Amino acid sequence: MTDQRTPIWLDCDTGHDDAFAILVAACHPQIELLGISTTYGNASLAKTTYNTRAILKAIGSEKVPVYAGAAKPFCREASHAPDIHGESGLDGTTCLPIPDEPVRTDKTAVDAMYEALISTPRGSAWVVPCGASTNAALLFATHPDLVNHIGGVSIMGGAIGDGFTDAQLGTVTGEGERFGNITPYAEFNIYIDPESAKSMLSNDTLAAKTTLIALDLTHRFLATPEIQKRMLHGHEPAPNGSEPSLVRKLFLEITTFFAKTYADVFGITIGPPVHDVLAVVAAFAPTVFNDHDGGRYEVSVVTEGAHGMPSAAGGSQCGRTIATPALPASEGVRIPRDLDADQVWRMIDQCLGIAEGRKW
Repeated sequence: MTDQRTPIWLDCDTGHDDAFAILVAACHPQIELLGISTTYGNASLAKTTYNTRAILKAIGSEKVPVYAGAAKPFCREASHAPDIHGESGLDGTTCLPIPDEPVRTDKTAVDAMYEALISTPRGSAWVVPCGASTNAALLFATHPDLVNHIGGVSIMGGAIGDGFTDAQLGTVTGEGERFGNITPYAEFNIYIDPESAKSMLSNDTLAAKTTLIALDLTHRFLATPEIQKRMLHGHEPAPNGSEPSLVRKLFLEITTFFAKTYADVFGITIGPPVHDVLAVVAAFAPTVFNDHDGGRYEVSVVTEGAHGMPSAAGGSQCGRTIATPALPASEGVRIPRDLDADQVWRMIDQCLGIAEGRKW
């Protein structure tokens, strides 16, 4: 890592793991957070936009501009995840502040993304979609010149399966083992708008600049009980009798709720995977990840088949991400398989410490 800050535009559907992505993007000293666009996903657009603003207030970063983006995919109905994130998209917290800064309405989310990104030095900025790819796909379709200007794209999405890593991907009652988290084959962010994901991953120039943070990796980054303890008190022992800060309490509550739903739905009891923060880390600290075999793949997205909530999807493979090793003439998408988890948790602790020093 260098002393120069990496400009990032974050695109998210703020639920429990997105909160950690916002924390690191807004507080890490090596990141310049240009802005946040919101999308449907973990909850409705209105709820995810509110959650985004509330988390920014909690970490003393309310001046980061927030723009509401897509409320649904271009050609499908919106899907949400109340079984994992609750009805609000961020259930389980008792100390989430009420945001003061309104959502920006001076321009569209896509225009805000483009203007912020194109103003950065060529090859420096990253787009980080942590939810559906709807906003990002529209951005690059509307402004194809941006593809050659940015430094990269880091997408949290997809599930490769078939032993891609040894991570525990979960078991659902009545369905057995699976590698998807919305259907047996598909990861939620890709599944809810597979056409948008496909449009990005099939663009050869953009794919060569893209890192895909799949479930196969995020399920190696679990908030275990020991991690939750460190989250509340920090990596260094707290003075005897000291009260944890409100921001640390908030992030612990977020984690414990997420842990319960992952245990209830997927049978993962050691702690929940904190998916989205890894997409942020990939943008400014790529050496945290290990690619093993070179890590470059041609990625296709299945768009055919039944679509809806899992009960309506049946045996459909819609939303599945299929990765094959890239040909020598093609750079392909980077898909890391391993990471230095302790280093990332230390980054999160550092950012919590920075957030503690800021006023709500």
